[in-house]
Amino acid sequence: MDYRMTVSKTRLKLVDVARQLFAKMGVQNTTMNDIALASKKGRRTLYTYFKNKDEIYSAVIETELERLFDVMTNVASEALSPDEKLVKMIFARLDAIKEIVYRNGTLRAYFFRDIWKVEKARKKFDNKEVALIRNILAEGIQKGIFKIDDLDMTAMIIHYCVKGVEVPYIRGRIGSSFDTETSKKYVSNLVLEGLKRNISNE
Repeated sequence: MDYRMTVSKTRLKLVDVARQLFAKMGVQNTTMNDIALASKKGRRTLYTYFKNKDEIYSAVIETELERLFDVMTNVASEALSPDEKLVKMIFARLDAIKEIVYRNGTLRAYFFRDIWKVEKARKKFDNKEVALIRNILAEGIQKGIFKIDDLDMTAMIIHYCVKGVEVPYIRGRIGSSFDTETSKKYVSNLVLEGLKRNISNE
């Protein structure tokens, strides 16, 4: 068996066990010893991969964000027009992060209470997300669907707009009285019409 594959599987198991314990007991109430016992790998193995609980917590966040990015990447690779793709990716992203947060139980509170630590873990994800949005916008420009003066700035603004509605969306304060199609219509009007407006005004 490939040693690197064994190492990867062991690390993934430790991260998943830690995630489950964090969800069940809360991050603050979970110890490194709890994780070692639950994983049946022992303290020595655990400390081979992670120096402390903060480090394994960050790994849990990074793993969850990787899953979120996979969802977005899958949408971005679909055979859709750039405008349809952008709207679908926004909703896929919000639904995926909502599922991730709820699946992690009491980890949900830790997400929002210790936002600085989460922000540090999210920095790499945020950069990749902006690049993904930028690619879709560039495709839209190439196909004559979007008219955008500053591609990088527009991608960044869309990223922060979507990021800003995460918490109210997760808590059901946005779109709770609308069906999916109505919600998509509002997003399309706000995002897509703004990107297309320069076309009609030329």
